[in-house]
Amino acid sequence: MKIASFNINGVKARIEALLGWLDEAAPDVVVLQEIKSVDEGFPRELIEEKGYNVETHGQKGFNGVAILSKLPLEDVTRGLPGDDSDEQARWIEATVVGERAIRVCGLYLPNGNPAPGPKYDYKLAWMKRLKARAEALLAAEEPALMAGDYNIIPQPEDAKRPEVWTEDALFRPESRTAWREILNLGFTEAFRARQPGPGHYSFWDYQRGAWENDDGIRIDHFLLTPQCADLLEECMIDREVRAGNKPSDHVPIWVQLAA
Repeated sequence: MKIASFNINGVKARIEALLGWLDEAAPDVVVLQEIKSVDEGFPRELIEEKGYNVETHGQKGFNGVAILSKLPLEDVTRGLPGDDSDEQARWIEATVVGERAIRVCGLYLPNGNPAPGPKYDYKLAWMKRLKARAEALLAAEEPALMAGDYNIIPQPEDAKRPEVWTEDALFRPESRTAWREILNLGFTEAFRARQPGPGHYSFWDYQRGAWENDDGIRIDHFLLTPQCADLLEECMIDREVRAGNKPSDHVPIWVQLAA
């Protein structure tokens, strides 16, 4: 089973790029972030024509997440537990029913800038809620993963120029500590389990020639429960997508599971 994550940065603006990538990469399951569309405005028919079931958790103009799956989806839930007042559409999860059932959680973690400030406080509070959901996934002792745009640069090697990110919410010590607290619960970070070393990025800003200079950062991640990590065969970043027509500033990352 090939499961991908892709921050599409506006599904309507990038629909041709998305459809082209779906044809080329042929993932079984995709979690999308920043669809920037209400549910009824999502171009589901074009994606359903490719053979995907579509579930969305949208929001007008901002945020928004979705799951696309060629396999049946069961028990779809929307919104990260822990704060009923949170109206931002950043979390969706469902059980993908293949040869094995996999619980797939798609997330768009808050950026948090400017930091410090209210947006950074929201990011850290959201990560506390994420940790609680992660603990519940582990307690279930079933194959599950949390994938998406984490807006976290885990290590200096995950940025071309780590020195320019020192005070950014993506790289501040509090952010990385919260990330490690989740990872150290017992998750496997899929990409680093398969691809060590520097020079691997999933985001290049549109400004300052970032793509042309390979001035990137790695902020899109897969975290796997032990039962899911046992199924991991490969994890790759489709960096060439960034060179396409009207690209997102992110590129897809995917795992291949023996499921």
